[in-house]
Amino acid sequence: MTSNGEFDFGAGAPPRQPRKTAPVAPARPTAAAGPADGEGGEVAPSAVGTADAADAATRAQALANARRAVGAAAGIAAHVAGLDWQAIADELNAHGYAIVPGMLTADESAAMAAQYAQPRLFRSRVVMAQHGFGSGEYQYFRYPLPSMISALRQALYGPLAAIANRWHELLDIEARFPPDHADFLARCHAAGQNRPTPLLLQYGAGDYNCLHQDLYGEHVFPLQAAILLSEPGTDFDGGEFVLTEQRPRMQSRVEVVPLRRGDMVIFPVNHRPARGARGVYRVAMRHGVSRVRGVSGKALRHTLGIIFHDAA
Repeated sequence: MTSNGEFDFGAGAPPRQPRKTAPVAPARPTAAAGPADGEGGEVAPSAVGTADAADAATRAQALANARRAVGAAAGIAAHVAGLDWQAIADELNAHGYAIVPGMLTADESAAMAAQYAQPRLFRSRVVMAQHGFGSGEYQYFRYPLPSMISALRQALYGPLAAIANRWHELLDIEARFPPDHADFLARCHAAGQNRPTPLLLQYGAGDYNCLHQDLYGEHVFPLQAAILLSEPGTDFDGGEFVLTEQRPRMQSRVEVVPLRRGDMVIFPVNHRPARGARGVYRVAMRHGVSRVRGVSGKALRHTLGIIFHDAA
């Protein structure tokens, strides 16, 4: 599980416009509201920045209250249905990933991270250093999945299947994906892919995750998601989510994806279509996590990974 080529931070890469996340959730406070990455001196927030932060906090609290009223799982399904899926598709097509800010609330993120200490929820635990995968560890959930994870997996699959089918059409790949996740899982299970793949990852100071792909068997859904459950600059520093893409006859290109607690990133499992001078071509993708550093002597980073195919 290593990078498939040297990183190229400029040579041969086309000019890039400043990254925009898909407009799918309340905006985060602006950078003027405090020091970046938990380091440096304080910066006095502007009146606009203070108002934006207060407005975002108010909307986040309203979201949390609404989910408590209807139940977390039902709230997740409603939230996913209300996302701007055209904007998400556009980001995936243009850049290879899309960020959904505030997919989980702060309380939901904390509760999800706390599940790591409940071994009865998991089917297996992997210590990455023992396999050359990096440093840190992760655990795969067992069936039946916790209700919120099941709700996320089911709700996200449908709109992502539409994007995945379009990608396979562009790449002239025969496989197509049914609109309902249960039908796709039945296909996996019939091929002997019966083990659930959603997982929780845990990193401490000095830990990292090598660049890799989450394949697991013959049947592979082309997209997956990860939700950061810890707060950068407070719970840890460093630990950025990293994507690389290997373009034909060119060196690899890297993307560092900015996430805050509760944010979700959607990205390819193994490849995506891209347009070039001669039409559409296939770009190989890998993902990983850079080295985690401590904040005030502590470092703990948790992530929820949502993979839609099961493992053999």
